[in-house]
Amino acid sequence: MESFFGHLKDYVDYKLASDLDEVCAMVDAYIDYYNSERRQWKLQKMTPVRYRSHLIAA
Repeated sequence: MESFFGHLKDYVDYKLASDLDEVCAMVDAYIDYYNSERRQWKLQKMTPVRYRSHLIAA
């Protein structure tokens, strides 16, 4: 979790948001990116979604 929040703080520039709804949208977009597009070394260079599917299929 610490790694996730560290990456979140690096990626999401919350100071550009004008209200809380925009911050929430930025965080939601990052979570979607993190789970479905960002490959991770600890997951055999797969995205979390793909790795979970790989485990279920095995």
